[in-house]
Amino acid sequence: MISLVIPVYNEEEQLPVLLNHLEKVSAGNISEIIIVDGGSNDGTAEVVKNFEKTVYINSEKGRAIQMNKGAQAANSDILYFLHADSLPPEEFDKLILEQVEKANKAGCFQMKFDKDHWWLNLMGWLTRVNHISCRGGDQSLFVEKELFEKIGGFDESYKVYEDNEIVKRLYEQNQFVIIKSWLTTSARLYEKLGVWKTQLLFVEIYWKRRFGATAEELYTHYYRRLNS
Repeated sequence: MISLVIPVYNEEEQLPVLLNHLEKVSAGNISEIIIVDGGSNDGTAEVVKNFEKTVYINSEKGRAIQMNKGAQAANSDILYFLHADSLPPEEFDKLILEQVEKANKAGCFQMKFDKDHWWLNLMGWLTRVNHISCRGGDQSLFVEKELFEKIGGFDESYKVYEDNEIVKRLYEQNQFVIIKSWLTTSARLYEKLGVWKTQLLFVEIYWKRRFGATAEELYTHYYRRLNS
């Protein structure tokens, strides 16, 4: 069975969309859905009460912190981390278990955006490639709990780029597979900032990290550009 961990902050609109979707597409291998709330001040907590198998946990804000807290509370040997605005494919849980049975201890899905734009379509197409430069948190992440604990979980010093950082360590363990089914994620940040401004921001964060920027420097740059 799989423990699904969803970090949230003010997701009263998107969370019911995701939870309804999970009910429809799951093959029945989810033992629990752990919603880890980083201090929402909307109706997120009330949404959770309407769905079965959900566990609601309060947490300090920060996706790495929230996902680690969800992992600690999980009762299954397989963890699946999912963003609130990403919708996994049909029978996603069955597909994950099939990979685990093949001794693939970590991985993600191919990803496409819910917006038709040639650049976003290209970015989605590249997620089929099993290379670290093609990875991102919106693709979701499954990982055996034993391996997750072995590598120390998410690095909580990262307030942005936390998904890429843990994936890098999983690649170093030679443990990462791409499941050839499509997860659909929201392009809401691209719609808010514009496609090119958003893509430039992601490129800047990527190269700053490659050239040794600290977690705090990445966070400062990200939110300065986000609010400019």
